[in-house]
Amino acid sequence: MSGQAYLTTIEQQTGKTPRELIALANEAGLTSESKAGEIGSYFTSEHGLGHGHAMTLAQVIRHLDDIDLANATPAGPPPGSIGRLWLDGAATNPA
Repeated sequence: MSGQAYLTTIEQQTGKTPRELIALANEAGLTSESKAGEIGSYFTSEHGLGHGHAMTLAQVIRHLDDIDLANATPAGPPPGSIGRLWLDGAATNPA
């Protein structure tokens, strides 16, 4: 399953776009400097996501400047195979 497919499933499960979930995590004090496990635990406990989906969001938050397709000048290449992702919801995805 691709990173984008994970984000679509997360949106279907929570009713929130990935960007909305990132904003909620930021409000909870979780940032790119937070540990991935801490971010993943937040999404599991607060939003009912399974481990894989929660950790996908954790990696998105930790590497947001590299992953976000809305960022025209990424800071660097995205980690591993996650690629660049659309975070504003499946309904508005231009792909």
